[in-house]
Amino acid sequence: MHRAVMPQIGTAQAWRDAARQFLAAGIRPEDILWGDATTAPDLFGTDAPLRPNRQVTVPRSFVSMASSVVWHGDPERFARLYAFLWRLKDAPHLMTDRGDADLSQLRRMEKNVHRCQHKMKAFVRFREIGSADAPRRSFAAWFEPTYHTVEPTADFFVRRFSDMDWRILTPDVCAIFENGKLSFREGQEKPHLPEDASEQLWITYFQNIFNPARLMVKAMQSEMPKKYWKNMPEAAFIPQMIADAPARARAMAEAAPSLPPARMAQVQAQLAAHHSAWDGPQDALPAAIAACTRCPLHCTATQAVVGEGPMDADLMIVGEQPGDQEDLSGRPFVGPAGQMFDQIAAQAGLDRTQAYVTNAVKHFKFTPRGKRRIHQQPNRSEIDHCRWWLDAEIAQVQPKLILGMGATAAEGLTGRRDAILARRGTVEATPNGTPVLLTLHPSYLLRLPDPAAKADATAQFRDDLETALRMLA
Repeated sequence: MHRAVMPQIGTAQAWRDAARQFLAAGIRPEDILWGDATTAPDLFGTDAPLRPNRQVTVPRSFVSMASSVVWHGDPERFARLYAFLWRLKDAPHLMTDRGDADLSQLRRMEKNVHRCQHKMKAFVRFREIGSADAPRRSFAAWFEPTYHTVEPTADFFVRRFSDMDWRILTPDVCAIFENGKLSFREGQEKPHLPEDASEQLWITYFQNIFNPARLMVKAMQSEMPKKYWKNMPEAAFIPQMIADAPARARAMAEAAPSLPPARMAQVQAQLAAHHSAWDGPQDALPAAIAACTRCPLHCTATQAVVGEGPMDADLMIVGEQPGDQEDLSGRPFVGPAGQMFDQIAAQAGLDRTQAYVTNAVKHFKFTPRGKRRIHQQPNRSEIDHCRWWLDAEIAQVQPKLILGMGATAAEGLTGRRDAILARRGTVEATPNGTPVLLTLHPSYLLRLPDPAAKADATAQFRDDLETALRMLA
């Protein structure tokens, strides 16, 4: 049985050296007794020399993890690390196995150490202890870490306070930085540290940045646990600030300006510009749509395709966007998808001439490929810009029912384009309350390669058209 006692200072390097020697000598985890400076020596352990007989390499990710885990407080941390390392030498893929229980435990310990280091960086409070005549200012702080994180965190303070002498005193290990050199020594009891002038300045600053309107006590205590409060001078004022928060928040609300600032006015104007507000005469709407430049689609399309049909129709049919033939002719639903719609509508008994037919997007979006123009799906911004005109058409026609065909139409009418196959045949509503019956788009039927699937989808589409007629009746 081999014994490995890790020192209180320099633990990480000591564990790496010992683990490397044990692994190279082929010593199994169950043949090692690990301990630290607080562990009583085992009577049956031995310090017999090892005979390394092989070269061993491990993933860098394990080295990084072990460099944190060794600072945890669990007395089994060294044994856990070596046991996992023993398995890792034959299976390097274990470092990416999220289902491995041993790795999961080590990752939790690593996370706990990192969190403790973060708390140390945030909650160490220095007080000046040196004289004004000294060549370098000198400071000291008392801190009580959860784990052994003073040594791995000290470099942070060296980088931040390299122009002064300081010491961080803890019950575990003390970090001393003097004349540009960092050293460590054993922990000690809490000393008496004098107050200094900068402490009151910090407390005043802390009180002034406190926002009572955004107070969340549980979140604050999660980030600043009470165990650290006793060593933080500003923490003495937290209970009173919490008690005064409701009154201060009301006072802030009462003192708020009665008129919105200029920036808010600009934001409100931008929001208003994206809402449908077109309220011109009925006969002017087609010309207004034809002249639309609200999004870049007008730059490449031949023309805007305006809806057509009775302006008092009970049924409005909304497709997705014009296709190639609609873009050239300027009329909706005249291409292959429109022809399929007419065919299935006739079977269902729906007279298209009695409905108002339009698209959620008014310009044809495409990608040129040789002499062909390949249809491209409109994005959210383009649908939002065209909703201006779609809302205007709905407001003028005032249909009793809207038949929304396809995902783009669903997004323009209801704000959602997801799960159109699952939502098919259901009735939703526009923001103004007009019922919307969602269904497939005829172009979807044209793209289905499987004859059986195409027949099923066509039957579903026909059923939806018949449902629309029943709802109107």
